[in-house]
Amino acid sequence: METAYDFLKANIFHIATIDNGKPRVRPFGFVMKRNNKLYFCTNKNKEVYRNLIENPFTEISAVGKDGLTWLRVRGTIVFDESKDAKAQVFEESPQLLKIYPKGADDEIFVTFYFKEAEAKLFSMGGKPKDIDLV
Repeated sequence: METAYDFLKANIFHIATIDNGKPRVRPFGFVMKRNNKLYFCTNKNKEVYRNLIENPFTEISAVGKDGLTWLRVRGTIVFDESKDAKAQVFEESPQLLKIYPKGADDEIFVTFYFKEAEAKLFSMGGKPKDIDLV
């Protein structure tokens, strides 16, 4: 999991969902480790949240700053609305309090993680490497 976490933490990544039967990709920038899982966050008022509720199977893709490496994480996500998970987000990224001033008590703020996933690290001209997410 460290390889995937470090790669996502160092780069902007995109999450792909299905919106009305069509692909939709959005940039994301926050990732954290919690309970040996990769956690992300969003807002319940956003379309990405509705897309993930309707179809929790998603893929995240990140390209390294060198432009020669990229990571894909694909799997099924689960939402975690626990106050502890939310609080950890604001501890790790206090600038999010500018958007969500209620912090962990904000009811539209939600975290999610991959329940089941596979990850691969690719490099130009190299063979893909399976990345352990546990």
